[in-house]
Amino acid sequence: MPGFTIAIVGRPNVGKSTLFNRLLEQRKAIVDDESGVTRDRQYGVADWNGKTFNVVDTGGFVANSEDVFEREIRKQVKIAMEEANALIFMCDVTTGITDLDAEMATILRRSDKPVYVVVNKVDNSERMLEATEFYGLGFDKTFFLSSITGSGTGELLDDLTSLIPEDAVITPETDPLPRFAVIGHPNVGKSSLLNALIGEERNIVSDIPGTTRDTIHTHYKLFQKEFILIDTAGLRRKAKVHEDLEFYSVIRAIRAMDEADVCLLLLDASKGVTAQDLNIFGLAAKKGKGIVVLVNKWDLVEKETNTSKDYEKELKQRLAPFSDVPVIFTSVINKIRIFKAIEMALEVYESRRQKISTSRLNDIMLKAIEGYHPPVVRGNPVRIKYVTQLPTRTPAFAFFCNYPDEVKEPYRNYLENQLRGHFNLHGVPIKIFFRKK
Repeated sequence: MPGFTIAIVGRPNVGKSTLFNRLLEQRKAIVDDESGVTRDRQYGVADWNGKTFNVVDTGGFVANSEDVFEREIRKQVKIAMEEANALIFMCDVTTGITDLDAEMATILRRSDKPVYVVVNKVDNSERMLEATEFYGLGFDKTFFLSSITGSGTGELLDDLTSLIPEDAVITPETDPLPRFAVIGHPNVGKSSLLNALIGEERNIVSDIPGTTRDTIHTHYKLFQKEFILIDTAGLRRKAKVHEDLEFYSVIRAIRAMDEADVCLLLLDASKGVTAQDLNIFGLAAKKGKGIVVLVNKWDLVEKETNTSKDYEKELKQRLAPFSDVPVIFTSVINKIRIFKAIEMALEVYESRRQKISTSRLNDIMLKAIEGYHPPVVRGNPVRIKYVTQLPTRTPAFAFFCNYPDEVKEPYRNYLENQLRGHFNLHGVPIKIFFRKK
């Protein structure tokens, strides 16, 4: 299956978020606005030795009683056990094995997934000796590291990435149909969109078993259109508690993204864009997926003359820097513009897989470069001589020049804007590389 997911589990204050930031090589935290429960909802994409994988931090809960506190942690551990491909069980050498560590270890032993015990804060020889206590938990893989300094993380990552098979590329020969993932918050209308598309018409091929439990793959074949819809509609039946539902939705959305060509990101018009929406959007862009944004429940919004135009302008400001995405205002319940959304997804799919000829690229882009030269660096003009599209699954372009390391972000943005202005790349993330000529 495309995509490999690693979940970091452990009691609070053992350094899970620090390790998470270390793996992603950035500081990143998504905070849920929901009252009564404070938690970091963190997830991202990491890369090690050319292998890419998803990382989910199960976060911690702050609740009024210790019983609730521990119960919520146990729930997240169990969800992670079911959904992730491998688990990092994080402990703290300064406290030794606590009762909660021991209880979580008991739960994790029941998992058929690989479990890596990571003992954190091991940053001197004395603590290295103390950390040997954690061998007593009985897991095969035990690593001592300091997530704040990074010492020991290389050995952990080497071992973890050895589990990741080479990317399972879906080729046109094995699966010629476009794959669209329906993603977004719970209660935003994902299931309703699927039902509106397939519920009343009967020319639909039956459901295809999904590789991830509760991720529904539906073969759509109507009105001269054919594609695979990937939906996380099974969430509600599986999870009875909102906190569980939230965590399931995070992992399922990530896994659904890995399988998709284009992501249909549903937003709730009445709630606006949340931090989680922005993070899911950023993940889809980083994975190189085509994106169509559907502002659902538009029928519930009070409208004036320019309401949709103003809403779209503000939305694209929030999505920046990648704001060249189609935005469609829908009411799934009333079936307003849902087929337009599918038509747009098919257009984005075709744009994402297009191959632009080298001669056409050079004709257009070298003129654009001539019209606005790269800046002079230390008295040396940067000269871009040649451009070509790389043979990757998503659009990527290489510009060959004499000083590739000296081309800065503003000029990179100029080139991207020129590419988007001359070629149909609406809704498609693109990558630009500079290489020595």
